[in-house]
This record gives sequence, structure tokens and C-alpha cells, in this order.
Amino acid sequence: MTPSPAPWDLFCSVVDNFGDIGVCWRLARQLAVEHRISVRLWVDDLVSAARLLPGLDVGRASQVIDGVEIRRWETPLAPVEPGQVVLASFACRLPEAFTEAMARRDPRPLWINLEYLSAEEWVTGCHGLPSPHPRLPLVEYFFFPGFDRRTGGVLREADYAARRAAFSVEAFRSALGLAQRAPDELCVSLFAYENAGLAPLLDTWSRANHPVTCLVPEGRVLASVAAAFGVAGMDVGARLQRGALTLQVLPFVAQRRYDELLWACDLNFVRGEDSFVRAQWAGQPFVWHIYPQDEEAHLAKLDAFMVRFCDGLDPAAARALVAFWQAWNRESGVAEAWPAFAAALPALRAHAVRWVGQLQEAGELASKLVQFCELKLEC
Repeated sequence: MTPSPAPWDLFCSVVDNFGDIGVCWRLARQLAVEHRISVRLWVDDLVSAARLLPGLDVGRASQVIDGVEIRRWETPLAPVEPGQVVLASFACRLPEAFTEAMARRDPRPLWINLEYLSAEEWVTGCHGLPSPHPRLPLVEYFFFPGFDRRTGGVLREADYAARRAAFSVEAFRSALGLAQRAPDELCVSLFAYENAGLAPLLDTWSRANHPVTCLVPEGRVLASVAAAFGVAGMDVGARLQRGALTLQVLPFVAQRRYDELLWACDLNFVRGEDSFVRAQWAGQPFVWHIYPQDEEAHLAKLDAFMVRFCDGLDPAAARALVAFWQAWNRESGVAEAWPAFAAALPALRAHAVRWVGQLQEAGELASKLVQFCELKLEC
């Protein structure tokens, strides 16, 4: 695709610290690097964005990183000519003045609502549907990420396979100051929200008959880790030992390096949306801590994914996965569900590799989004 004659505008309202900006930055970078599209990424919380982009200057209203122009989304927004395509991520509300400017533009922009990822059945019927604006001569199209060809797919960079092939677990562990991997060691990454079920799980790991290494990137779950170990707080670099368990706190992992952490571990606890997708591409067993919603609405979304993911999985392993994921997300009965889940890890590992193939068949989101927009713009 030739460079776009006008920029694409991508609006990101940061709600979950890193999940929203994580997805938006990954998409913006892919559009710029792989599809040669000029992208303006509007972010209302540059402080959170800076954790993923260490080179970002939060004091600047506009800057370019990896070919993407990152702009501060201020209120009110200064007048600006909308781009050829306008992407509103996760149903965020565009500034009213910007929306009115879209209606005045000739030709009018293609307006896309990039929705949350879901395995629920209704998603395929809603993907690509138009929604006319109630007042202005604008049409918004819904673009749903998903797990089959009838959806928008999920994000994956073109160089992912090459980066994985070049990855060395030994070099990664050495850089962290970890000892050479023991033959029977279980290495776990823990990226999650606060969880009351963590303390009994850590205690269970401490009594294992094999070494357990738990790598914890700096983040919200550290409060639960500190409580479990009976300490006031935990800093980056802290290393705690209890029986068979060695726990180490890592610096906040930049987005491009997070894949390496997933590749290096036998089991990955992930949260939100971006790390959830990366864990699937890693082809390793994982546990999803879904973002909690009012009235437990998130649990239906969790169940829908488990149904899809467990299709073709050994029944005993499927039961163990469902029981453990539900316990983890309900923050109750986690330690009790662990033995069966641990026993299922070999089956889950083989299934995770097969699942990567299914994701590839569903298609890659950035490419499918570009194709969708090209077709609409030609009409």
C-alpha cells in the first residue's frame, strides 16, 4: 500500500493503565511500519503511554516515535483537519468539535469503531456493520477483533516469527541474573490485577517437590505479592525465597520485550487484552485475568473464550483449565484448583501450539483493517 494521502487518526482513551494504550500503540506502529500509513495517535494519558514507550516525552504535545505521530488528546481539542480514516478505539467518544469537522470534510473520513476483543457468538454478526450518526452525515463502522475469519482477527507483527526464532532462553535468564534452568523447574510469569487468591497459590508453589521460579513485572499485582509474603512493599529487583519458590520482581517490561518474557516461561498469567493476545501467540499455557466489569459481566466473556479455546482439548485438561481460570478470576479456590491444572500443563502446552495455527487462520488485525478500509474508501 502506498503512503496514505492524509493521515489516519487513532483515538485512545486510557482506562486500564496499559491495556488500551498497549493495543492502540501496537496497531499504530504496525500501520506505520508495515503498511506505510501516516498515523496520528491521540492519547489522553501520556504518562501511562510512557511506560510502554520509554522514549516518549510527556511534556510535548506532539512527537514522532517509530513513524507514528503521538499527540496529546486535550480538552478542548485544538482545531485540526481530520484524516482519511478515523479510528475510535474501544468505543471512546470523539471530541464533539472533531466529529463536526469530520462531517465538514470533503470527502468525509471513514469512521471505524475498533471494539474490544471477544469470543462471544454475537461478534461475528456485528463485525463490519454500519451505524449512522443520529445528527451528522456520518456513518460509523464496527470493527471487532476475534478468533475466526468472520471477525477482524488479532494483532501480530510481521517479524514475530523471526524474533521468536532468534530468541535465546539462556541469554534471557542470564540477563536477569537467574541461574541456569533446572531440569524439573516450573518457570512462571505473573502479570495480573490484584488477586486475593494469589497468597494460597504462592504457598502451594513453595511446597512443591520441584523448583518454581515466578517472574513478576512491576505492576498492580505486586500489592498482592507483598501481602502474601508479609512485607510492606516490593521494589524492582527484589528476590524472595520460600521453600521451592523463588520470586523475582522485574522492571516494567517494554512492549517489544514482553514477548520474550512469555517465550521464556512455562506458564504465563496475563491480564486485560494486549498481554492476553501475546500469550496466545507465544504457544505456551496461560491464565487470563480478565478486566473486571460491573455485575460480573466480564465472566460471560471469559466463559465464551474458554468454550472456544477448549474445543479439541483433552476433556480432563479442559475441565482443569476451566476450574482454575474461574477460581483465579473469582479469587477463590485457586490453590485447590492448582493440582489438576498443573497435571494438565503438558496437554495444555501441546494444545497452545495448535491454537496458534487457528489464530493464524483467523487473520491478522492490522492487515484485515487496512483491507476493510481500502474497500470502503473505493466505494
